[in-house]
Amino acid sequence: MRRYLVTVVVGLVQALLVAATATTLRPPWWALAAGATALVAVLWAGHRRPLVAFVVAQGAWVLTGQGHVLLLWAAYRTGRATLTRRGTAMAAGAALGGLGAGALVRSAEPDVVAQHVFGFVAFVALPMLVGRYLAQHERLVSTLDRENRHLRWRRDALAEQARLRERVRIARDMHDSLGHRLSLVSVQAAALEVGPLPPAQRAAVTQLAASARAAMAELNEVVATLRTGEDAPAPGIGAVDGLVDRFRAAGQPVTRRDAGPPRALPDGASHAAYRVVEEGLTNVAKHAPGSPVTVSLTWEPDALLVTVANPVPPGPPAGGATGHGIAGLAERVGAAGGVLDHRRDGGEFRLFAMLPGDVEVDEPEVSSGRGLVVGVVAAALMLLLLPAGMMVGVGG
Repeated sequence: MRRYLVTVVVGLVQALLVAATATTLRPPWWALAAGATALVAVLWAGHRRPLVAFVVAQGAWVLTGQGHVLLLWAAYRTGRATLTRRGTAMAAGAALGGLGAGALVRSAEPDVVAQHVFGFVAFVALPMLVGRYLAQHERLVSTLDRENRHLRWRRDALAEQARLRERVRIARDMHDSLGHRLSLVSVQAAALEVGPLPPAQRAAVTQLAASARAAMAELNEVVATLRTGEDAPAPGIGAVDGLVDRFRAAGQPVTRRDAGPPRALPDGASHAAYRVVEEGLTNVAKHAPGSPVTVSLTWEPDALLVTVANPVPPGPPAGGATGHGIAGLAERVGAAGGVLDHRRDGGEFRLFAMLPGDVEVDEPEVSSGRGLVVGVVAAALMLLLLPAGMMVGVGG
């Protein structure tokens, strides 16, 4: 749409210039007719047959000395359209032919010949070179972009193959080691569950058996996900209620606190929030079993604050040294764009995470200024060439 608007503007400007010239110089009727015909022909053929439009515009300029705006536009369009050697040769031949024809027509007036040469450089050669340069630049950028996309596709394909191999290896190791151990735990828990036990112990064994079966089911899901490469639905912030209920059923006193209206979260942040609560409750059950724990979800306009806090019991931790849970959790939260912190403060241990909300970010508009720079340089050269033509006594 924009290019047709430019065409209309060029036609209007050229028509106004022709009308102004006709008012002051009163050229013969055939010159006006030739100018009007050339204007219509060039505007009609400018986008479909730029070389034809250029030949017509140059012919009208040679015969009438008018049509500079139209000639400049046609030369620029021809430069953009001639990307092949054959097209370049044809455009160069047409330009040189017009130069020679103009010099031949004005051979009796040396000053007018010089003026014609300066006009040729300013209104034919320069815009044609600018159009050719910009067209080649766009083609180069397009080619580089296409090659970059192909290289990225190959890189992603190779990385995906490596990930699939590693996932299959991990799935095999988990099934052969951890899977067998969990199966043994499930069988032993089931045997205890049907044995003669006091009510209190029976309830604990029932909970243990249910946890073992749930762990076995989750392991099977993880192994299947690793083998197929299709990620299973990950629990999000909406699953925190069920997580808290399971820890309460296991005998851990958990208090849930919410502040602020809930907001939408990206999938990665929602899953990371669930894992923060899960890791915090697991650590309390492991290192301070029976201690009261508070899970707080504070909704800010652009973030979710997750806090899991519990009083630290006296003496060494019940579960011994910690593993890699916090480190892995920090990586997960960081991948979601959040921040994780854990510390012991005033007899209380706090696990804290800040996760970003679902905020829409406007993509910055990236535009190249190369065309503008080239246009400014070309205009500056034209402003230098035209006064130079006047200084040799050939007047505009």
